Amino acid sequence: MHTFGNRRDIDGLRALAVIPVVLFHFGFSTFSGGFVGVDVFFVISGFLITSILFREIGAQRFSFVDFWARRARRIIPALSVVLLATLALGWLLLTAKDFSELGRTVRYQSLFISNILFMREDGYFQPASELKPLLHTWSLAVEEQYYIFFPLLMVLLMRHVRHWRWMLFAMLLVSFGLNIAYIDRKPDVAFFSLPTRAWELLCGAMLAVLPASKQAVRPWLYQSVGVAGLMAVLVAVFTFDKATVFPGWAALLPVLGATALIWSGGHGSTWSGQVLSARALVWIGLLSYSLYLWHWPVYVYANAISIDGIQPLEAAGWMLLALGLAWLSWRFVELPFREKRLLGGRKPVLLGGMLAMAALAVTGSMVRSADGFPQRLTGKALEYAQSREWRAGQLNCMLVTSDKELDKACLVGGHEEIPATQMFWGDSHAAALLPAIESSAKREGRPVWLYSMSACPPVLSNDLRQRCKDFNEQTMERVRSLQIKDVVLASNWNLYIYGREDGDKKVLLNQYDNTAQAEERMATALKARVAALREAGAQVWLFKEVPLQRKGTIDRLTSLARIGRSAEGLGRSLEEHLARQHFLNTLFESMSAADPGVHIIDPTPLMCVGQVCSIEVNGHSQYKDEDHLSDTGSARLGPLFAPVLLGANHN
Repeated sequence: MHTFGNRRDIDGLRALAVIPVVLFHFGFSTFSGGFVGVDVFFVISGFLITSILFREIGAQRFSFVDFWARRARRIIPALSVVLLATLALGWLLLTAKDFSELGRTVRYQSLFISNILFMREDGYFQPASELKPLLHTWSLAVEEQYYIFFPLLMVLLMRHVRHWRWMLFAMLLVSFGLNIAYIDRKPDVAFFSLPTRAWELLCGAMLAVLPASKQAVRPWLYQSVGVAGLMAVLVAVFTFDKATVFPGWAALLPVLGATALIWSGGHGSTWSGQVLSARALVWIGLLSYSLYLWHWPVYVYANAISIDGIQPLEAAGWMLLALGLAWLSWRFVELPFREKRLLGGRKPVLLGGMLAMAALAVTGSMVRSADGFPQRLTGKALEYAQSREWRAGQLNCMLVTSDKELDKACLVGGHEEIPATQMFWGDSHAAALLPAIESSAKREGRPVWLYSMSACPPVLSNDLRQRCKDFNEQTMERVRSLQIKDVVLASNWNLYIYGREDGDKKVLLNQYDNTAQAEERMATALKARVAALREAGAQVWLFKEVPLQRKGTIDRLTSLARIGRSAEGLGRSLEEHLARQHFLNTLFESMSAADPGVHIIDPTPLMCVGQVCSIEVNGHSQYKDEDHLSDTGSARLGPLFAPVLLGANHN
């Protein structure tokens, strides 16, 4: 099975791998499983590389230096250009934090271990990953790690183990078993690591070392296998989606499909092979490596300078740009090195490759150590970046994990002759209201207490961590001892019910991904807290959440400012905000209707004009991040708290 010659159908198979990946990443929902193209690439790579190793080791002419020089010639030139271009665009468009993260990724990828970095961060399918211009390099890292270890293994097996093919097959089974073992417990390890992905490359490898058949394979068999393989890959592309548990058992479909296509095409002309050998597919297949390298940075940066995400027509334009860059990269970078017009010798190309990666690693480290060079930002971009910082005053009023004592509160706008009988109580969302509290307290001439603890909702529940329960108990005692008349409860309420949009769903009141149960727990816990406050003689003011923005949209402010584009209209739709708040709005309204001493404060009318809950107003960011108000955004809400400070509606 290892004597194949030049295979146009494999070039076409590369196109079948890269096209769905690109369409999936650019948001074309029809290709919801396009990410399986990477698995097809793994099979192709395992087959081609092992074919070379099998042939050369068997002929006693294998050289590690030759092998790694060929890999360097194939991989490093185009990769180096893309890494440099990504850094250059990052310098122009990214915030200091994101540029610093990019520098770290460049350093890791220069060592071909970016998959290990991504394994420790957000999952591949999480929205946060769409902000990483080099996320796609994880698969290159997996392949390069394979290229380092597998030749050594093949030499040892072929020279010293009699039944070495069975050893390879056993390794394939072990790797697949690790994939299954980790897919539920540690899905990011299953997705990003070499040990859990090696079986996909080994499927191609086993195909390359199959002993030659003594009898000719019947045409109906390889024709049928080819059609089945093509259908398997296409079914995965069109039916899988982000909710598919992957790789896991599901990865068998595209992996075995690609394996079947390569096997069938090696036995003669097939219908599936003729489809894959179409001129257009072969052309795209030749560009597939460069296209894969370029498409994702193009997507991330295009998304960074869009107002409401990349629309289909825009996506088509950006994909054409990626294709154009891929052709330029193939024509003027890949070919000159592969045809040995540049660095023709094996030692020069190896040395040049190592120097290029070392230089990029140093550059990435410099960007990381310089915290993303924040001095790059000027004017409006600098203002947007600074709006993301927490004021020292806010941090001094908020308990965080590292604080040992629980007694940390602020008296805002204090006057010795006037006792403070109003209190704001909550998590970091309450602390973010400090500018609004300050402006209201100053305007009304009344002091106000602020008690807040990060990630600690002001509810009465045994589901909270002990430190949070202790803080809430102590704060409740202060309500009684200080004879507080009005308490504003402010929190990121939905977080404790539904979890984060971009990650962990098991947050405090939702430990088991049971939404109905989490809603019931929140209702019970909040009602218990309100009842305790009312029993203590305090009016209760329930502050509704500020609109939650999508991950990464705050970063867009800086990117848009860097290219001089207005951010008007950037923000979450009112419809989405109200849908997310439906349960809490209903809960708050029922509690207010049942007790005249319970009131509601709603920031939505001030923050959502028309159908958009804007991130910026009059050129100023309203947010620090996706859900915390900036100082400017908070100060705008000051008038909402006038009734609290005036002691209105007291019984």
